[in-house]
Amino acid sequence: MRYAVPAPEIVAIPVDGGDPFPVRRVYCVGRNYAAHAREMGHDPDREEPFFFMKPADAILLAKTMPYPPQTKDLHHELEMVVAIGKGGSDIPPEKALEHVFGYGVGLDMTRRDLQAEAKKLGRPWDFGKGFDHSAPCTSLVPAAKCGHISKGRIELKVNGETRQKSDVSMLIWSVPELIAKISQSMRLEPGDLIFSGTPEGVAAVKKGDKLHGHVDGLPELEVTIV
Repeated sequence: MRYAVPAPEIVAIPVDGGDPFPVRRVYCVGRNYAAHAREMGHDPDREEPFFFMKPADAILLAKTMPYPPQTKDLHHELEMVVAIGKGGSDIPPEKALEHVFGYGVGLDMTRRDLQAEAKKLGRPWDFGKGFDHSAPCTSLVPAAKCGHISKGRIELKVNGETRQKSDVSMLIWSVPELIAKISQSMRLEPGDLIFSGTPEGVAAVKKGDKLHGHVDGLPELEVTIV
């Protein structure tokens, strides 16, 4: 097939012991840990989940992340990443885990000042969330190897100091529920990623900071802001 311009490369994430995982869409859920909802000034009661998206090429596999332009307030948000291996619409929660390929660890990096300004004006968050390199990610571990992760420590250290720490069991909306909710609105397909939410402790980073993300049973995420 010939195209009018060069076709974009497929973004692919390494898989532990297998072929790379091609990324289609990146779904992110907002305020999915109660303590984080509180620190952002919201009621943590079980309101309907809401979602935003990042482009596939926001995925960053390198160990360095360039500090992005047009911000003076870049924040870290550590998350467990869920990779979809089987598509579907209107997936019931009790069958949702059948659609999971595997898991990884990621960062939803956020230009907080741009996001705050967009919120104030009632505008979309895209430029605050979906910028270049805004989704550092580890390799993926197939669920066949690690099982389905519903509990375990999730922790982010910056320069060796703990900034975020919680347990995956503290998700307000569980992974099966997130899959069910997204698939009610649009069809999930193989290659989709779901960033499942971040614990409390989000804060700004600066050039030179070393970030170390951990979720029990998954690869360690290490990235330096440059």
